[in-house]
Amino acid sequence: FVESFNGRFRDEFLNIELFASVQEAKLLAEQHRIEYNVYRPHSALQGRTPLEVLQQWKAA
Repeated sequence: FVESFNGRFRDEFLNIELFASVQEAKLLAEQHRIEYNVYRPHSALQGRTPLEVLQQWKAA
């Protein structure tokens, strides 16, 4: 999992963003992490987002 995240983080974030400061890089990286961990569909979750899985789990 970590290798997959690191590869995607590099390909989808670090390789396309330009940062004016370290603080900006940290802020944008945190926003990317939240997007990836909450709202992005994951193949391991059958194309569902982690948020959808959590909501289904709570409703069960």
